[in-house]
Amino acid sequence: MKFADRSEAGRRLADKLLHLKNRQPLVLALPRGGVAVGFEIAGALDAPLDIVLVRKIGAPWQPELALGAVTDGASHETFIDRDLAASLDVSEVYLKEETARQLEEIERRRKSYCEGRPALQVAGRTAIVVDDGIARCATPRAGSGGPRRARRAAGYARGLERGCR
Repeated sequence: MKFADRSEAGRRLADKLLHLKNRQPLVLALPRGGVAVGFEIAGALDAPLDIVLVRKIGAPWQPELALGAVTDGASHETFIDRDLAASLDVSEVYLKEETARQLEEIERRRKSYCEGRPALQVAGRTAIVVDDGIARCATPRAGSGGPRRARRAAGYARGLERGCR
């Protein structure tokens, strides 16, 4: 599905999510592009908006090829496509070093984006995790499938698993 921009995407997606309006929704957006989409969804649902910091773990010779992703939190979570990493002969040493590097970037962004602001509580809410696109599904899988934070919600969108097979 194509959209003119992220705002239009958010408005059109919000129309499809209106049935969640009475389920105490909370929109968790993946920066950067997911925030613009999530902003529109949060507004339409009268829901609070927060972010989930996730970083791609790219292949050593092609950083845009997602081998996996890591997400923030008190105890981070990592998703690695083990089949892809093995088929590309990517070492565990590289995966560990790249995960550590991405966690440092997450911490830098947390200080920049969230300094002095506590994360919104998700317990008892319906979490809607939003990004602005999915190529290999690594980032949204780490961002929703998921962080302990989203799992504590009363419910969260499960369409990702169907869309990422």
